[in-house]
Amino acid sequence: MLHPLPAQLEPYVIRKPRLEVYVPQVSSSSHPEAAAKMNRAIRDQAVKLIQMTGYEESQDTEVTGTYEIKLNERGLISLVLIVYGYTKGAAHGMTYQRGLTFQTDSGQLITLAQLFEPGVPYVAELSKHVAAQIKQRQIPTFEPFKSIDKNQDFYMTDKALVLFFGLYDLAPYVYGFQYFPISIYDLNDIKAENGVIDALWY
Repeated sequence: MLHPLPAQLEPYVIRKPRLEVYVPQVSSSSHPEAAAKMNRAIRDQAVKLIQMTGYEESQDTEVTGTYEIKLNERGLISLVLIVYGYTKGAAHGMTYQRGLTFQTDSGQLITLAQLFEPGVPYVAELSKHVAAQIKQRQIPTFEPFKSIDKNQDFYMTDKALVLFFGLYDLAPYVYGFQYFPISIYDLNDIKAENGVIDALWY
């Protein structure tokens, strides 16, 4: 089976006074409209993360940002945007992250729900995996864990779906971001037929 070549990515910097945020940009593609669509979505999400730091409200807030490419193969790009803001006088800064997964031929941003067959209880199934890992890793959650959000942040690797929670979302700040990798093979019963997970299957 022939798979699409990896997309070509290069860093693009959003730079303002007290702000320097690097984001990935799809620099060449056999689908230029799709590349433009992905680049707009990435930049829009970076701007939202910058806004979350309070940069626009305070002259004392400094912001930096970077990204990590988690997957770039088989017609898929999955990445994490990471933005850090620090306001002078604060006890510590705050980091915000967002996962984005795209189909490179269309530029479509994939939602968590779209990974699974319509109507399947994917929230309940994924929550079981997260609950088991919380117990196994003895993560000190604020409250007993009940469920992920239907739009829980995630990214894809070549063999896993990785759900993650932001600072303070699940556990105290000192424990950082919490990541929960779930093997794509454990999702066989609920994955969408001929969908994103199937593209990684072989």
